[in-house]
Amino acid sequence: MAALYKELSILIWFNYQKINYISIEMAREEVIEKINHFLSEEFEIDKELITPEANLKETLQLDSLDYVDLVVVIESNFHFKVQAGDFQNIVTFNDFYNYVISKTDAKPE
Repeated sequence: MAALYKELSILIWFNYQKINYISIEMAREEVIEKINHFLSEEFEIDKELITPEANLKETLQLDSLDYVDLVVVIESNFHFKVQAGDFQNIVTFNDFYNYVISKTDAKPE
């Protein structure tokens, strides 16, 4: 009986971990989709140009005023305050995704 209980406990734990992993991945994909949608709308750019490896500044053709717009859009869509200097290490869209995700409940890669 104890062996059956142990097996059942392991199976339940494994399934919980699998469900938890799936929900994190779904949350990450949802965040990325939301980011891509508002970037394509706000900066009037084709979604196909937004890839994880693409350069954020070049692809969106950002100038200093555009960064202000980007901060406003981030804060209104994800409900966190962007700090001065947060963009210093953001080069690619993947960097940007990971930044936003790190500020939300989802987990970065």
